[in-house]
Amino acid sequence: MEAIRPVSRTLLRDRAYQAIRDAIVAGEIEPGAVVRDAEFAELLGLSRAPVREAFSRLVDEGLLESKPQSYTRVTAVVAADVRDAAAVVGAMHELATRTAVPRLFAADVETMRSANERFAAAVHAGDVDAALVADDELHDVLVRVSGNRAAAATVARYTPLIRRLERRRFGEGGNCRSAGLHEQLIEACAAGDTDEAVRVTAEIWRGLAALVDEPAEEPADEPAEEPVDEPGDQAAAEAAERPVDDAVGAPVLEADH
Repeated sequence: MEAIRPVSRTLLRDRAYQAIRDAIVAGEIEPGAVVRDAEFAELLGLSRAPVREAFSRLVDEGLLESKPQSYTRVTAVVAADVRDAAAVVGAMHELATRTAVPRLFAADVETMRSANERFAAAVHAGDVDAALVADDELHDVLVRVSGNRAAAATVARYTPLIRRLERRRFGEGGNCRSAGLHEQLIEACAAGDTDEAVRVTAEIWRGLAALVDEPAEEPADEPAEEPVDEPGDQAAAEAAERPVDDAVGAPVLEADH
């Protein structure tokens, strides 16, 4: 049957998680904003069950905070939290770089070089979205080639906390320097110089400390308590596990990009 081909399967809860996480990181949902499962279920075209699961995961990852039977809201950007996340993510990138450099092919280095060219152009244009995408693509080459799943999972979990601050402070002087450090990293990778590549990676992440050490937000006051709906029935919970085709995309949050 030529018409029958394998399709990509994605859990509804994962789609809800990705959409809400991206909106928080982009600042479309501001720190301190109270979020409600019914509202986001309607926005995303889902039942409440996958949205609640997404909320729970985002609480675990520090992007939301919750008081039982009262509220769930977006966390403030707190310097100590970002500093902790940056220390962990930076260490994972150093580990990945040390493992990946001896395994790199020329095509991997060219991918990094192309990403840095797009990063530099985006910084020059003041395009924060494009700059952060290109930055991720560059560093993700080393994480992918390292083959370290634990490092990759840790980077994926804690990078959004850092990106929130980077977005707010984009263009404050460090981005152009980052393009130069990226070039040093790429040249070290091309030369197979593992120690130099690790050194530059560490310097890139130390540069983030200047952003973290500047004043950030204080945690928000608690909002007035409001009733919280009880979880849905078993049928709704089972719906969260139902896979969907990638060809059928859920509606995304309305926002300017």
